Amino acid sequence: MIRSVLFTILSAFCIAGSPLMAPAQNAGLVLHDEAVAVAPTREVAASLFSLTELPNIIHTKGAVPGWEVSQGGESVGHIASTWEIIQSAGYSGRPLDVLVAVSSNGVITGAKLVRHSEPILTLGLSDQDIARFVAGFAGIDLLDPDGTRSGPEMPDIISRATVTTGVIRDSILRTARLLAINRGLVPGGGIDRLNFEPRSWAQLEATGAVAGTTVTLSEARAALADAQPPIPEGSAPFIALWVALADPPTIGRNILGATQFNRTTAALGPDAHVLFVGSHGLYSHRGTEWRRSGSFDRLMVTQNGVDYPLTEEGYTRIDKLPIQDTPPFKERSLFQIGGDGFDPIQPFTLTLTATRPTASGADQSFSVSQDYHLPAEFVQAPPPEAAPLWHRTWEDKKYAVMSVAAMQITLTLILLFQEPLVRRKRLWMVLRVGFLSVTLVWLGWVLNGQLSIVQVVAFVQSLLTGFRWETFLIEPVIFTLWAGVALGLLFWGRGVFCGWLCPFGALQELSNLVARRLGVPQITVPHALHERLWMIKYTLFMAILALSFYSMKDALILAEAEPFKTAISMRMMRAWPFVLFVLVLLFAGLFIERFYCRFMCPLGAALAIPAKLKIFDWLHRRPQCGRECRLCETKCTVGAIDPIGRINPNECVLCLRCQVVLNDPETCPVLKRRARAKAG
Repeated sequence: MIRSVLFTILSAFCIAGSPLMAPAQNAGLVLHDEAVAVAPTREVAASLFSLTELPNIIHTKGAVPGWEVSQGGESVGHIASTWEIIQSAGYSGRPLDVLVAVSSNGVITGAKLVRHSEPILTLGLSDQDIARFVAGFAGIDLLDPDGTRSGPEMPDIISRATVTTGVIRDSILRTARLLAINRGLVPGGGIDRLNFEPRSWAQLEATGAVAGTTVTLSEARAALADAQPPIPEGSAPFIALWVALADPPTIGRNILGATQFNRTTAALGPDAHVLFVGSHGLYSHRGTEWRRSGSFDRLMVTQNGVDYPLTEEGYTRIDKLPIQDTPPFKERSLFQIGGDGFDPIQPFTLTLTATRPTASGADQSFSVSQDYHLPAEFVQAPPPEAAPLWHRTWEDKKYAVMSVAAMQITLTLILLFQEPLVRRKRLWMVLRVGFLSVTLVWLGWVLNGQLSIVQVVAFVQSLLTGFRWETFLIEPVIFTLWAGVALGLLFWGRGVFCGWLCPFGALQELSNLVARRLGVPQITVPHALHERLWMIKYTLFMAILALSFYSMKDALILAEAEPFKTAISMRMMRAWPFVLFVLVLLFAGLFIERFYCRFMCPLGAALAIPAKLKIFDWLHRRPQCGRECRLCETKCTVGAIDPIGRINPNECVLCLRCQVVLNDPETCPVLKRRARAKAG
């Protein structure tokens, strides 16, 4: 019967609420989970850059892939996918893809949400809400992302979709910044090619701008033991090898001189860089084979496991250096180095392989390597990065977080020192009603601190698809609540939340308390039926969790079996089927206390499973409980005590009512009998 009523109500509000979901059907969004970037069409590119004619689009690969947009042979700007660049995922843990357009002067010209699996976007929010939010990033200057100078301010986060819109915000800003830096639209992350400071070789070496290593004759003789003729013993260098990235003027111009430096940098090809290699000693870093093959087989540059050979193309022989305090070089070489994936900012290794013939006619070799990392002083400082949204939300809601923490600390003290409290029946009742009132009004209606099964499902999905702390940190109140509930599950079980910190649970208990005072008759559910009705909430939880692996959108529709959003988050300001569903549950709760919690709550079912791991058992029982006396069973308003006196931790909400009865000499039959025996 209850399942039929639930299905009918859910069907009604899905039909009546269809206008709320209709925009998502017309949004042109991709609502599936394919892990590929959605490419922009020419029409989309034109709209993002406010062009009157369709532009040309070329996809570019590399460390920061994207699309270059041009018109009339001139570049208009670039477009990037947040999913392709930073693997942006929403609250559901599934891909969330936004196309971000950045102009040639480093300004975001537009953004378009093209794919999501966010159920919250399809319930209660229209396509216009999301489009208006995303469009609000147009005009953001990446050199001034927070608008502290002249740029526009960030669009406001949409209420009831704080996490999702917060993820969209951070994804847009991070992607645009990476794209702009990589394409050179804003300074940062690239080599400083402007500043120059006169320095000696010793000063360059001290800062790491040049780096070298030496192999002595004795070390080479040991490595090439079979070489013919043998290498002589000695401490003189077999080869002393030096390397430097000569692109920054402070390095290249000091080593090569102004004339040679300008000539070399002017001849650089696209994405090419200048590598200086110098050496002295018995062995040559160049050799002669390169004259026939065109490749300097003795040298190899390696970065991130990828080899970049040095070739005759772009090679320049240097006979003399103007800088005075250099090592006594016999050979000086300049090479152009670059290619797909090579990043001059990242560390790389120059390896020289020395080879000598042996008596048998075979060759014997050994290698010497020199690591190199361009010092940070020669790298342009990137533009300021906008602080992640969760930083700001924690700052803005610090007092709210403090109040939630204070509630959790108070509850901890109540549960830790329950013995003196439960001996004072009136004090317990005042404290319980007062705490539940604060939970309902302050935590629920004011702070919107209502936990939900959707958060449990989102957490599970994120663990499977790539957990990101910042996604959950965007909601400080919810995060603080979950942190306390997690500890509470370990120490006391699910009752920490369900019995004290759940606003809808508080609403049910307080409304039932008023009903009792007004004489509303209470219905006692037989224990056998009570146990069977528990199956509903566990089945509902498993159905929502299983459905989320197929479709988060459909999972959230089923999660509307939770009345929390309507009753607490939206304060009944919703379509009538949702409100009717809440009223039906509250009406049933007037006759059966916590009707929804006991039989239908999927969140309670989800919390009951890990609650089995709780360490302590804080609720006291007597040997007579369930044998000589079953009073606590009848007094337990949620039916958590079975006929033999055992407390079921899966159903107990830690209201402490049984402990009050256990310690009340005017109520507990065992205490009454002891009092009579003592008086007699």
